[in-house]
Amino acid sequence: MSEMSVSEAVLSRRSIRAFRPDAVPLELLRRVMDKARWAPSGCNFQPWEATIVAGAPLADLQRKMLEAPFQDPQEYSFSAPEAIPECKARLKQVGAAMYQAMGIGRADAAARADFIRNNVLSFGAPAVLMCYFDRRMGPPQWSDTGMWLQTIMLLLREEGLDSCPQEFLSFHARLIKEAIGVSDETHIFFCGIAIGYRDATAVVNGFERAREPVEGNVRFLGF
Repeated sequence: MSEMSVSEAVLSRRSIRAFRPDAVPLELLRRVMDKARWAPSGCNFQPWEATIVAGAPLADLQRKMLEAPFQDPQEYSFSAPEAIPECKARLKQVGAAMYQAMGIGRADAAARADFIRNNVLSFGAPAVLMCYFDRRMGPPQWSDTGMWLQTIMLLLREEGLDSCPQEFLSFHARLIKEAIGVSDETHIFFCGIAIGYRDATAVVNGFERAREPVEGNVRFLGF
């Protein structure tokens, strides 16, 4: 395990969309998950649940997803903020930067379809964490689960690993739950987390991203 500060983990973490095929050791994943259970949790509910899938079970699940249409209705909507102009602009910026880095034009339907297919394949990651929780959980517990997932992704960086959170996989939520033995009746699927080692030669892993300056989202009062 490398020595890495929290700041280094935060600043070096990015959504990786091209992974090397190197397997991730089970003991390493267990170590990360054992630490992550200490993430903040309102009322100590610890709402998060997950199954980490690799090897033949992952390949079989991905084959099924490739052959299946997106579920209807969706598990939940993650695109509603597009109605907010500044959010829409941020989405367009990162999408344009990503596709430009890969040399994919707006009219290149075939290349864009291949990229969607790579989403289903979790960009070649050798392991994927499937996150879900009880349907009775409300917005505060969704927030707790997000903090848990961020804790996992930073701990993965400490171990020299990379990740990509994938709300996209919710398009196949019921299929995923069936494959991993989780009840669709009692549980909602949140997202996948692709886990592995980044391909440092892939341009999609190095394009420039934009973030709002602190003043764009944060105010300081009483200082």
